Amino acid sequence: MFQVEIIEKCKQNNRAAQLQIYNQYCDGMYAVAMRFVKDSMEAEDIVQEAFIKAFAKLHQYKAEVTFGAWLKRIVINKSIDLLKSKKQHLLQLEEVHLKVVDDNDDNWFVEDTITLEEVKEAIKKLPEKYKYVVMLYLVEGYDHQEISEILSISEVASRTQLSRGKVKLKELLTLTSNGTTRY
Repeated sequence: MFQVEIIEKCKQNNRAAQLQIYNQYCDGMYAVAMRFVKDSMEAEDIVQEAFIKAFAKLHQYKAEVTFGAWLKRIVINKSIDLLKSKKQHLLQLEEVHLKVVDDNDDNWFVEDTITLEEVKEAIKKLPEKYKYVVMLYLVEGYDHQEISEILSISEVASRTQLSRGKVKLKELLTLTSNGTTRY
């Protein structure tokens, strides 16, 4: 059955079609939630809430992006909402103090001796204001416009936080590669 047909059946509250969509996307959405909340129970709750919201708001889905991308954005927003509620609010940078960052600096190279696990651990240690932008950019593949919409910050703030996060991440990874800190 084609994706469009399944989505149409879901819009008509067809439980079998909804289950088929759920089974198709639940593992991937769980992995996305886990990258943010790091707790399996919270990630499961986020995925459940995301599917409930997606099925309730399915009439708003316009197929401009794939259903998976649309659902992933809901999962990310739910994850961030949970993190915000736990922390009361994300630390916001005042835009007056932001520097404009040169977009051409895409140098994310690290030493060959650094493992993927060490990069993930270093990202976890970033300050929250940088961590979310770095995760959305590097791990989830969003651009600055999408990140600004997801986090409710300007594109300038997204670029600046990414640039500063990258500097901080490289510092953490340099410490790791010099043997000063191992995760």
